[in-house]
Amino acid sequence: MALEPSTLSSLAETYGTPLYVYDAARLRQQYTALHRYFTWPNFRVLYAMKANYNAAILALLRDLGAWLDTVSPAEVILAQRLGYTADRMLYTANNMTNDEVTHVHETGILLNIGSLSRLDRYGRQFPGSRVCLRFNPDVVAGAHAKIRTGGDLTKFGILMDDADQVVDIARRHRLRIVGLHEHTGSGIAETQAFYDSIDNLLALASPERFPDLEFIDFGGGFKVPYHPDEAPVDYKKMGARISDRFADFCDQYGRKLALYIEPGKFMVAECGYMLVTVNTLKINRTRKIAGVDSGFPQLIRPMFYDAYHHIANLSNPDGMADCYDICGNICETGDRFAEQRMLPEVREGDILAIENAGAYCYTMGGVYNLRAMPAEVLVDSDNGRHELVRRRLSNEELIDQILGESTL
Repeated sequence: MALEPSTLSSLAETYGTPLYVYDAARLRQQYTALHRYFTWPNFRVLYAMKANYNAAILALLRDLGAWLDTVSPAEVILAQRLGYTADRMLYTANNMTNDEVTHVHETGILLNIGSLSRLDRYGRQFPGSRVCLRFNPDVVAGAHAKIRTGGDLTKFGILMDDADQVVDIARRHRLRIVGLHEHTGSGIAETQAFYDSIDNLLALASPERFPDLEFIDFGGGFKVPYHPDEAPVDYKKMGARISDRFADFCDQYGRKLALYIEPGKFMVAECGYMLVTVNTLKINRTRKIAGVDSGFPQLIRPMFYDAYHHIANLSNPDGMADCYDICGNICETGDRFAEQRMLPEVREGDILAIENAGAYCYTMGGVYNLRAMPAEVLVDSDNGRHELVRRRLSNEELIDQILGESTL
């Protein structure tokens, strides 16, 4: 745990629970680490803002020099209002509508297109434009079936077999293909799968087929350790290997291109915590159930992906270990943050910290059962400062919001 338990406990007392806490120092560490791992001189980190679109996090990354991987018009608008310019964004939505394509094109942001039909429509509407192409790397990898983005069963990307059709469409509409992109999946532990996907994309990227390339984008999906016993991936070794492979490719291509990656989880997962309070204890024959003041709509990964999140008992860290189901306050049987988890004795009133909650947690949240999303706090462990960066709506404000959207 990067943030001290005493710090987290103090924040829970100050702001109440449930509460999201993000460590700015850890976020800076992750960003600068990538620039150490990848030794290629023209290297860019495009943060996948879908992982966590908190404005304070985006502002911090903006000041560090990060670019953005965006996937919706609203993400683009948010980024623009925070000062990101068009040349620091790539638009990689899938199944795009005509309206959003028009909107994004008019901003000057480069579109990353992943289907032949959309590429043809884009070329007819905006002949002579610059464009990036997303290919399906034909490699299946990722921590869960729902977050694997390569292979025959996925909706993402143009098949590599269709590369010649891509060239024909681009030539017909005078499109300049300036970038190639692939993304294999999320939470990739098998680094060989990542290397295979890179090799498959680079095999397509000949100067004869794509003479106008400015960059190659290898996507994201970098795994972080969620379980305390999980060994981290050696990203220093991986970054050096990819940089060397890319150097060889650029020698063959005839000029040095830019190398892009799109980390989301790697950037923010480990900087985040969700703090909850235990309000109910019960024994159901063989199960000890600790009920808390949050539920799966506020952190859905355990229910949605069967994901493991480590949980610490901040209030009683030295208590005798026992086995608990950590259950939420939503009217669903599957509303559990952990099942049969060994923890120091849990008591009513204890504060629990759900770790690795910075990525795909708040951002995937909702107000099912009409419970407002938690507040968010940004703390800097380098200097001890903290600030409320998004407050929790009151029950009345939540209902006012709903009634304000009503057409009745």
